[in-house]
Amino acid sequence: MTVDDARKTILQIDNEMRSRYKSLKDQVQPHLGPFIVVANGPDGGTYWLIENNLVVEKSDPIDVMFQLAKSIAHIPLGTFSVLAPYLSDVVPPHHCKAGDIDPHDLAMVAFTGPTSTGWVQPLQDWGIFIEATRLALADAELPDDLYASSTRICEAATRFIGKTISQSDFSMKDFEEFTGGIFPDISTNMYWAAKVQIQAVVELMSRWKRQLGARWRDVYVLVYSMWTTSVLNQNTIIIRRFLDADRVNTHLLDIIADQLPVMDPVGVGSENLARIVQDNIAAEMIFPTSQTTASALKGKEDLLAQEILKLLGDDISTEVAAASCPFGHTRNRRVPASPEPEVAGYPAETV
Repeated sequence: MTVDDARKTILQIDNEMRSRYKSLKDQVQPHLGPFIVVANGPDGGTYWLIENNLVVEKSDPIDVMFQLAKSIAHIPLGTFSVLAPYLSDVVPPHHCKAGDIDPHDLAMVAFTGPTSTGWVQPLQDWGIFIEATRLALADAELPDDLYASSTRICEAATRFIGKTISQSDFSMKDFEEFTGGIFPDISTNMYWAAKVQIQAVVELMSRWKRQLGARWRDVYVLVYSMWTTSVLNQNTIIIRRFLDADRVNTHLLDIIADQLPVMDPVGVGSENLARIVQDNIAAEMIFPTSQTTASALKGKEDLLAQEILKLLGDDISTEVAAASCPFGHTRNRRVPASPEPEVAGYPAETV
C-alpha cells in the first residue's frame, strides 16, 4: 500500500464516522421533546412548542404596539444609514479623546466622503416617509406618552433633515446633536416595546408551563438571534425566568443565525437539539476519565482548544471560564447565588 493509499484509508474512517453520526442524529430527532423554538423578528418573535417532531402550537403573541414603538425609535438609524457613506473619515476631536470610534471602522463606513452631495435626494425621500409617519401618529391610537415621544422624534428628524439640506452640509457633530436631543424620547419608545413584549411572552410561557406540568423541567428552549444581539437577547432574558435555576445553563440555548428570519426554524432547531442531546451522552461515555474534555464536547468549546491554549502559552482558566460546559463541570464557573430580580413587575418566583 502506498503512503497516499494508506492516508486515504485512514481519512475514510472519519467520513464513515460522520455518516453514522448523522444517521444517529436523524433518528434522534423524532424523539425530541418537549422543546420550544423562538425566532426573533421585527414583530418580536415567533414561538413554536414541539414534541416528537410535531408542532403542538405556533404563536405570534406580540402586540403590534411593539413594532409601532420600535419603528419610530428606528428613525435615527434610518437617517444615519442614508448619511453614513458621506461622512468625513477623520475622527472628530471629541471621539478621539473618548477613544470610542475606530478610525478604520469609520473609513470603511464613510466610503464616499463629504465631497459628494449624492445624499441630498435620498435624504429628501427619507424625510417624506418621516413626515407621513408623523401625520399617521394621531390615528394610531398610541398611549399618550408614546404618542408624544414619537411625535418629538419625527419632528426633530424633520428639522435636522431640513437644516442639513438647506446648508448642503452636515457633520458627525450635527447628527449627534440631533440624536442626543431625542434620546429621552427614544427611551420612552424602548420602554413601550419592552413592556409589550414582556407581557406577551410571560402570558405564553405561563400557559405552556401549565400545559406541560411536570414535564416543563425537561423542556429545551432554542432562541435564534444574530451575533449582535446574542449575549443579552430580548427573548432569552424573559424566558430564562421560567426555567428551573439549575436548567438555565443547560436547557436555554442561544443559536446564532447567519441571517434572520431562519428559513426552516423548526427543522434547524430540531437538528441542532439532536446534536446537542446526543453529544451530552457521548461526551461522558467517550471521555469517562477526563471531565475537562467531556465538558468541551458537551459545551461550545472545541476539543482541540485546551491543547492549542497550552501550546500558545495562554491562560487556560480564563479562556475556559468564557466558554465552559453548560453543565457546570468546568472550573471557575459562576453560579448565581440569589434569585433573579424583578423585571417590569414580574417577580421571578411568579413565573
